[in-house]
Amino acid sequence: MKFQQSHHQLHVVFVPYPTPGHMIPMIDTARLFAKHGVNVTIITTHASASTFQKSIDSDFSSGYSIKTHLIHFPSSQVGLPNGVENLKDGTSREIFAKICRGISLLQEPIELLFHDLQPDCIVTDLMHDWTVDAAAKLGIPTIHYYSASYFSNCAFRYIAKYRPHDDLVSDTHKFTIPGFPHTIEMTPLQTPDWLKVKNTANSKLFLDLAPTFESEDRSYGTLYNSFHELESDYEKLNKTTIGIKSWSVGPVSAWVNKDDERKANRGHMEKKFGKEKELLNWLDSKPNDSVLYVSFGSLSRVSHAQIVEIAHGLENSGHNFIWVVREKDKEEDKEGFLHDFEERMKESNQGYIIWNWAPQLLILDHPSTGGIVTHCGWNSTLESVNAGLPMITWPMFADQFFNEKLLVDVLKIGVSVGSKLNKFWLGIVEEIVVKREEIAKAVEILMGNDQEGKEMRTRAKKLGDAAKRTIEEGGDSYNNLVQLIDELKSLKISKALCS
Repeated sequence: MKFQQSHHQLHVVFVPYPTPGHMIPMIDTARLFAKHGVNVTIITTHASASTFQKSIDSDFSSGYSIKTHLIHFPSSQVGLPNGVENLKDGTSREIFAKICRGISLLQEPIELLFHDLQPDCIVTDLMHDWTVDAAAKLGIPTIHYYSASYFSNCAFRYIAKYRPHDDLVSDTHKFTIPGFPHTIEMTPLQTPDWLKVKNTANSKLFLDLAPTFESEDRSYGTLYNSFHELESDYEKLNKTTIGIKSWSVGPVSAWVNKDDERKANRGHMEKKFGKEKELLNWLDSKPNDSVLYVSFGSLSRVSHAQIVEIAHGLENSGHNFIWVVREKDKEEDKEGFLHDFEERMKESNQGYIIWNWAPQLLILDHPSTGGIVTHCGWNSTLESVNAGLPMITWPMFADQFFNEKLLVDVLKIGVSVGSKLNKFWLGIVEEIVVKREEIAKAVEILMGNDQEGKEMRTRAKKLGDAAKRTIEEGGDSYNNLVQLIDELKSLKISKALCS
C-alpha cells in the first residue's frame, strides 16, 4: 500500500538520541509509522543519518511519506572533528563528554524546527527530556520512546522510590526489588551508580536522569519496543502502578527487516560488511543449532585480560562460535594474541572472528546459530528472542543487569556467566574478570545436551514464535500500533475543530 502526503495526513516527528541502542529501534519504528500511512519526519544530524538513510530513501521510493531533516552538529564549538557525533564514537572520557555537550546544544535548533514543522505529535527519546516542555508550549502531544524493557523501567523506578539497598552492610549483599510479581534479587554492585547514591541531591548523575521520569509522566504516553507475551506481568505493573499510557509495538526490527539485504546492513554505515558470502558459507557448513554467536554491542568495552579469557573459554568449550571483536582491540594487542587465536580458529574451523561490525540479524536467523553470548542490551535481547535463541547473559552497565534478571529468573531462557559489576567502561577502575572456566561452563549449559539447555531452547523457540505472531495483522503489537495511530488522528481532528 502506498500513501500520498496530504494536508489531512497525520504528521509525526521523531527525535532519536544519537547512540545505536536508542537510534536503531526508533528509526525502525518511524518506518513502521510511515508504512501505516503517517507522514514521518526524522530530525537528526548528518553522521547519524548516514547509518540509516539508505532505508529511508528506499521507503520513500516505495511511496511512503518519510524523510530526514538534517541539523548541524556543533563539532567545532565543542572541539570535535567533523563526523564525531554519536556516543559510540566516544573513545575517551574527554571525547565522550564533548559529544554529550554537542548533543545538548542541539536543543535550540530542534525546538525551532518544532515551531516550523508544527507536527501533530512528537515521538522523542527519553534522553531528550526537554522535548516535553518544548512541545507543550506549541500544544503538541509528546510520546516518549523507551528503548529498553518494561521490566527495567519498573526496576529503576521501584528501587529509586523504595531504596531497598540503603541499609545493606556491603555492596555484595543481596536485596529484593519490592513490589515485583517475581522474586528478583540483586546486589548494589549490579545497579547503576545513580541508584546507589543515598543523597540524591548531591548526585549529578541522578539529576541528569531523574527528569526523565518526570518528563515521561507528563508526556502523552510511552512507546515500548516490546511485546505482550515477553513481559506481560511488567507491562501490567507499568500501567497499573506507574499509571502511564503505553503501547507495546515490538519487536520492531522484525517488521521492517524481513529480507536478507536489510538484515545484512541494518544499523551499518555507508560500507557493507563485505564478507556475507564467506560468512554464510561458514555457517552453512555447520550443523543446525551448533554455533554460538558472541557480541557485546556498540558501547561495551572489555580489557585485554578479559579478551584472553573469552578466547580460551570459547575454545575450551569445544563448540562452534562467531565472535565479534573490536578492531581497536587487535591494534592494541601488542603481543599478537588475537592474531594467533584467529589463525588457530581458521585452522581448526571451530571459530569465525568478525572485526568491528557484524550483520547480526543475518547471523541470528541462520539455522546453524543455536545461541548467543550477549551484553543484554535490549535490542540484541529482542533480536535473539525473535530468532528463538537462548542466551548466555553478560551484562555490563545501565539497564543490562535488569534485562539479565528478566531473561534468567523470569523467562528462564538465559544462563548467567556471573557478571557482577554495573559500570560503564569510561568509569572502570578495576575490572572484575570472568574466568575461562566460567565461560566454558555457561557455553556447555546453553549449547550442550543436558536437560537444562534443552528446556531453555524450547522456551526460547516458543517466545520466538510469539514474537513473529504479535507483529502479524491481528497480533497484539500490530493492533497496538494501529490503535495509537488512530488515537493520534482523533487528537488531530479534535484540535482542528477546537481551533
